[in-house]
Amino acid sequence: MAPLLLVLLLVLLLAGAGLVMRVLWLVALALVAVLLIGFLFRTSGPRGTRGRRQPR
Repeated sequence: MAPLLLVLLLVLLLAGAGLVMRVLWLVALALVAVLLIGFLFRTSGPRGTRGRRQPR
């Protein structure tokens, strides 16, 4: 009985870890998409520059 419970617990843990990894992949893909959209559609600064630091 105990080995069966241990196997079921292991299966539950691995299934939960798989779900967590899938969610983390989706979050990472969403962040990359936001980063790319922000990079492509950034506004220009007062001198027409696109976000570069100007020497003082």
